[in-house]
Amino acid sequence: MPPDSSPALYRYPRLLSIAGSDSGGGAGIQADLKTFSALGCFGMTAITALTAQNTTGVRAIHGVPPAMLVQQIDAVVEDIGVDAVKIGMLHSADVVNAVAQAIGRHHLKRVVFDPVMVATSGAVLIDDAAITVLVEQLFPCADVITPNLDEAALLVGKPLHNEADMESAALQLLSMGARAVLLKGGHLQGEVVVDLLAREDGTRTWMRDSRIHTPNTHGTGCTLSSAIAAFLASGQGLLEAVQSARSYIRGALQAGANVRTGSGSGPLNHGFAPQVMQRFAL
Repeated sequence: MPPDSSPALYRYPRLLSIAGSDSGGGAGIQADLKTFSALGCFGMTAITALTAQNTTGVRAIHGVPPAMLVQQIDAVVEDIGVDAVKIGMLHSADVVNAVAQAIGRHHLKRVVFDPVMVATSGAVLIDDAAITVLVEQLFPCADVITPNLDEAALLVGKPLHNEADMESAALQLLSMGARAVLLKGGHLQGEVVVDLLAREDGTRTWMRDSRIHTPNTHGTGCTLSSAIAAFLASGQGLLEAVQSARSYIRGALQAGANVRTGSGSGPLNHGFAPQVMQRFAL
């Protein structure tokens, strides 16, 4: 028999998004899949809830039964496999428990948790009972959590007005069980956008960039967290993955700044850059 001359086999980094669906296409599952594709990854989904929304706001939320959510996770893990996970909207305590148990049962790694609680429009997307369970069950499972200032304020029970408040909140979130916190300061006033990456080993990394003026910011948080997961899956460490994801976000914001989609807060331009093909050897 002649020697096998077929080429070596490779696979894309495999990313699972556990999040809600945005019918307007700018945030949630839809933003995650666009980000994964733009960064050369293979995206899969486990939908936690259906939302009826557009660029002006959220009209309705319909939760997916936890048993069906678990079936989605089991189906993709058992066949395709998962190299990193992005977790987004979890609207109820039952859903939080189901996700935490699935992550533990499948020993999923490289977990990025974006605690989606408040939409860009200001709509609250989670019930009160889920918040305590979310902290207890998911903080320890995640490599990093990525709240914005509004979400962090809900978690720590006080508003955040400046960088000192950000650092205090990040430390409090670490004390609540988070292994690392990327606290996003985009809601602060000023021409400089400040983010803080705080880790349980005591390191603090402040990241500052000039503000990009655009009305199209819908789905920014979803996109950032999914980009971090994508870069983690491609082999980057946490700090490098956060920095790479922030660069991707800035490019997507700049490329979409002058685009008109809908009459409210439009989406980013997820596909602004040529696809970066990442492959893993089998």
